[in-house]
Amino acid sequence: MKRRVARRLQAALATLALAAATGAVLSAPEATAATAGATGYATQNGGTTGGAGGQTVRATTGTAIHAALCGRATSSTPIIIEVEGTINHGNTSQVSGGSCSTAAGVIELKQISNVTIVGVGSGAVFDQLGIHIRAASNIVVQNVTVRNVKKSGSPTSNGGDAIGMESDVRNVWVDHVTLEASGGESEGFDGLFDMKDNTQYVTLSYSVLRNSGRGGLVGSSESDLSNSFITYHHNLYENIDSRAPLLRGGTAHIYNNHYVSLNESGINSRAGARAKVDNNYFEDSKDVLGTFYTDAAGYWQVSGNVFDNVTWSSPGTENNPAGPDPQSNTTVAIPYAYTLDAAGCVPSVVSRTAGAGKGLQVSDGACSPQTPTPTTPAPTTPTPTTPTPTASTPTTPAPTQSSGTNLSIGAGSDGSSKADGTSYGNVRDGDPSTYWSPAGTTGSVSIKWGSPTAVSRVVVKEAAGATGRVGAWRLLDADTGAVLSSGSGAGGVTFARTTLSKITFEITGASATPRVAEFETYAG
Repeated sequence: MKRRVARRLQAALATLALAAATGAVLSAPEATAATAGATGYATQNGGTTGGAGGQTVRATTGTAIHAALCGRATSSTPIIIEVEGTINHGNTSQVSGGSCSTAAGVIELKQISNVTIVGVGSGAVFDQLGIHIRAASNIVVQNVTVRNVKKSGSPTSNGGDAIGMESDVRNVWVDHVTLEASGGESEGFDGLFDMKDNTQYVTLSYSVLRNSGRGGLVGSSESDLSNSFITYHHNLYENIDSRAPLLRGGTAHIYNNHYVSLNESGINSRAGARAKVDNNYFEDSKDVLGTFYTDAAGYWQVSGNVFDNVTWSSPGTENNPAGPDPQSNTTVAIPYAYTLDAAGCVPSVVSRTAGAGKGLQVSDGACSPQTPTPTTPAPTTPTPTTPTPTASTPTTPAPTQSSGTNLSIGAGSDGSSKADGTSYGNVRDGDPSTYWSPAGTTGSVSIKWGSPTAVSRVVVKEAAGATGRVGAWRLLDADTGAVLSSGSGAGGVTFARTTLSKITFEITGASATPRVAEFETYAG
């Protein structure tokens, strides 16, 4: 694999040294991170506000960031952490407390919610040290640079990801950041922006990703298909070998990005992923869209893109480029409002707005940078809501009997992390003695088909000895993220007839670990 990135930055990076600064958490009431708010899929599922309305503190070391998290009353108490200076291994130690779960050598946002990390003053640089978001929700990361995070060699941090998300992550907005490396896997680096193991409702906006072998992925393998609803807009991908991004399953909206020097491949949609690709500018690159390195097909809907000096390889068994004349092979419904800049001006507006230190400027929708109107939202813990304009009405489950053909028999299934000894397939085998359980008291399981299928009723049955455990739940159209229904307790529910390829039963509350014996689906 080509590694032009290492040559490009080697001389400059040789002069950098780790700062051994000490740091403190100081009261700083004057928050400087107020913006017009999250965009894209991060606005869905209750929205993403980070630490808005909470205390504002300032940190100049990684240890101080951890201390701020651990000093909160609870793990969900809102907080805005303003960061200035260089954060590195030398000044990032583990801090303990009841409201945090931190580790040395990585900024650990684990099992927490309602947090904003924002660079202020002369800027914030996370040098060779990654930001790790795990089992967390309602997180905002803004105006920071993360560089040269390694998974091998020395020092290592966060598996080599600049920003990595995993394990039931919800609602993350990463905005105006600069993520960069100086090579690929053979030089010890991995992805710049990775999501896996049931990460959903994420937006990456106005950011720079450059000089890396891997831009980022959604899904760690062809079987990790629980990640979805990701928006990428107004970002610069520059001198990236591949994964810009790599999508395994799920839905992504990719618009108004500028791609320069994608050396091997770009947007790699595979394993059933569906990408809406609008008004992007691809320049001096190869195979910028398609399914690559696998025979597990992905899909795309394209419109308004510019392909400037883009080359395309020939199709093969594990290579299905979308070009040289990209055409849509699916449709993707987007549940939020957005405004497209014309693709022709994307290089200009992205160069003036994307990345850390750009004053958090955004496009006005007509290719001109503007400073967004500050907002001061109240502190909130987002509660799941429908991502479509019309909210669903909570439903009391009907009796569990139904007539007609159970469409789940013979279909596929997947879901969030499962308990040992259980299987997703147990919910579609027609055998009430077998069951699926999530790894904890919450989780999701899905039924999926190879082609769009009309569904208007589902019946969820609990295993013998576990009845009554399922509490609050949502039923989702996994193709669009729309909430079809919600309620409490297992049973049957009827909703407006919907044609979809995947339907998800998400348990958001339970009295004990649920045991779902059957997830039956019916056309009506």
